[in-house]
Amino acid sequence: MSGRSDKKFCDTYCKSSYHYQKSIEEKPNFYTKVDKQLKTNRSILKNFNRAGKATVRSEILINKGFNPNFFTHYWKNKNQDVYLFIYEYGFLKKSEHGVEKFVLVKWQEYMTKK
Repeated sequence: MSGRSDKKFCDTYCKSSYHYQKSIEEKPNFYTKVDKQLKTNRSILKNFNRAGKATVRSEILINKGFNPNFFTHYWKNKNQDVYLFIYEYGFLKKSEHGVEKFVLVKWQEYMTKK
């Protein structure tokens, strides 16, 4: 190796590879777990809500890996229904005829607080 006397890696590729491998081998920390679940939740909501509004049985989403306890923010409508959002995709838990469902929505400009 050429360069500084305290150099640990031959080039940036070696350094990047080392740190990437180290991060894979380490036990996931709290931030990593939360971030992974948020990404999973967003992906599932996006997949089931292509039209901007949809209703899906909660068991279907949960079986895909959706966890309603992980969200980024909320919005309350005029009827005081609280929609939980994962970035731009939101959901509202409803029960119809004893069946748990999620009403899926996409963030709209009017939802922004003034």
